[in-house]
Amino acid sequence: MSNASVVCSNVSFAWPDDTPVFHDLSFNVAPGRTGLVAPNGSGKSTLLKLIAGELRPTTGSVSVGGTLGYLPQSLPLTGDLTVAEVLGVDAVIRAIDAVESGDVAEEHFTTIGDDWDIEERTRAQLDRLGLADLTLDRSLGTLSGGQVVSLGLAAQLLRRPDVLLLDEPTNNLDVEARHRLYDVLSDFSGCLLLVSHDRALLDRMERIAELGSDELRLYGGNFSEYEEAVRAEQEVAEKNVRNAEQELKREKRELQQARERADRRASNAAKNLKNAGLPKIFAGNMKRGAQEAAGKSGTMHASRVSEAKARLDEAGRALRDEQRLTLELPDTQVPAGRNLFLGEGLQVRLGDRDVFAADGVDLSVRGPERIALIGPNGAGKTTLMRLITGELAPDGGEIKRGAGRIASLSQRLDLLDLDRTVAENFAAFAPERPASERMNLLARFLFRGARAHLPVRVLSGGERLRATLACVLCAEPAPHLLLLDEPTNNLDLVSAAQLESALNSYQGAFMVVSHDERFLREIGVDRWLRLADGMLTEATAPAV
Repeated sequence: MSNASVVCSNVSFAWPDDTPVFHDLSFNVAPGRTGLVAPNGSGKSTLLKLIAGELRPTTGSVSVGGTLGYLPQSLPLTGDLTVAEVLGVDAVIRAIDAVESGDVAEEHFTTIGDDWDIEERTRAQLDRLGLADLTLDRSLGTLSGGQVVSLGLAAQLLRRPDVLLLDEPTNNLDVEARHRLYDVLSDFSGCLLLVSHDRALLDRMERIAELGSDELRLYGGNFSEYEEAVRAEQEVAEKNVRNAEQELKREKRELQQARERADRRASNAAKNLKNAGLPKIFAGNMKRGAQEAAGKSGTMHASRVSEAKARLDEAGRALRDEQRLTLELPDTQVPAGRNLFLGEGLQVRLGDRDVFAADGVDLSVRGPERIALIGPNGAGKTTLMRLITGELAPDGGEIKRGAGRIASLSQRLDLLDLDRTVAENFAAFAPERPASERMNLLARFLFRGARAHLPVRVLSGGERLRATLACVLCAEPAPHLLLLDEPTNNLDLVSAAQLESALNSYQGAFMVVSHDERFLREIGVDRWLRLADGMLTEATAPAV
């Protein structure tokens, strides 16, 4: 796989409405594991589609060395397909079966090629990705979202690609499936380029590629090392900005002083010439000479001011605009020991099937607990959250809720009115707060000035998250128990950090469903619950 590579040369791309995405982008990705990062909307998925050939650049060229495998974020699969068809092995298996049955037609051998071991390789690949129980004739429509993603990856790996492109491969995967995927990708020896917001996966990369509109910067090392390199760059950039600001102030001061000196000299020269009684022709020459000297001095200092401004602009461009939320939310404070929720023997029936074990599940939430609800896909975690909020009534068991408000943040971020502005939505959640106080609070969630008056419909995913957080956390009354279901799905890394900051400022209790172990540690989870096989049990924090 020595020739495995991706080379983009002077690539520009714009959408049909002329909205630009890239301009004159050039880079080379060598063999090894590379994580591609950038804020949402920067064009990461678009770049993968250009490399995969699904899109064509407006100008420039893209070349791939070796066989290409590509797993998009949304798999274009229908539920009628079988596992064998998704894996692309159905025709080869039918040909092998025909030969083994005595049919030695040449077309069968052509179809088989060198893939006589296809069933063994297929089963081994499925086993590695936790799909050992799948039969090759099983319908795709019977699989979970996480199984479909793992199956899609297995299909690409069976092609033995030299270059592998993956777009958010851990979305919809539970913790166990994520770790299996980590292990599989660690063994991949070709050129891997993946887009992900999964920091645990990015920490298994050998380099990080940071995407801009006209540049792709490569950083050696994993994501943690990339963060440290960016932090060091920012410290230097901030120092350079401070120095450039001081230089500009000094040059402006010297320019002003030079002008004042010139004015004084001109005034004194005029008085001296008048008192000296010189002929007008001599007096005029001396005056022009003084003016020219003053003009040269002024021009020199003005030039220095312009140069200092240019250096300040250049230093400023190196600064990153990654704003963090800094909040204080005292209204959400919950005394230790206060009962917020108690459920005993909770049961939900779907058709003739019980979601939980025979005796149901018991759950208590007290004081400002920070709870992580973990477990495999399909175990009933979202169902349990709906029982807590009251959105779903239990078919068995008893529920007692405390006096504090319970608020829920769904992964769909569908709580706000899309046609109303951020400020209008916030006013609906906190009508008793003075308008000036609401605007100050929105500014702390980074909605300043005109940004607060944008309709929610036009906001990015990260902005919509911040608007929803503002409405939920600052509503009246403030929530004492907050439920979050996969809150980091589809968030870029900056937005995820802003969510972490908001939750660290929140002083009530929360329960969060997430497969992102690093995120759970960053928000200070102090109680872990595992829901599996219908039973809810206390658990220990997963090992890093």
